Amino acid sequence: MRYGVVRALAGGAVALGASGLLGGCGALGGGDTGQVCTDTRKAFQQYVTQVRSVSAAEPGQWRQATEQLAGRLDGLAGKTGDSDLKKALKTEADRLRAAATAVGTGDASQLNTVISDTPAQIGKACD
Repeated sequence: MRYGVVRALAGGAVALGASGLLGGCGALGGGDTGQVCTDTRKAFQQYVTQVRSVSAAEPGQWRQATEQLAGRLDGLAGKTGDSDLKKALKTEADRLRAAATAVGTGDASQLNTVISDTPAQIGKACD
């Protein structure tokens, strides 16, 4: 389970950078959008760091970390007045929750998909 997910997380981090989310997209956004994009970037970076330290034999820890990230995205969605960003964050939070359930049983395929897609979805909203 772990190696595929770690590859996806690494790829996701690269895609976050390419989409502008890691590159400071918030600097171009107005109002609270910039700060929410910055905080979202930090949340993903912390998640990647956290799950890289979790053993593949501990799917419960993967689930917990993924659920925490989903909660952070929901919280960030509540801090922005930008409807596109709010929608993107809430959608990705829901997808992460669904993936957390599966990864908790040792199935990382859904998490791989979510982590691969999320950077582009949130990156578009942060542009």
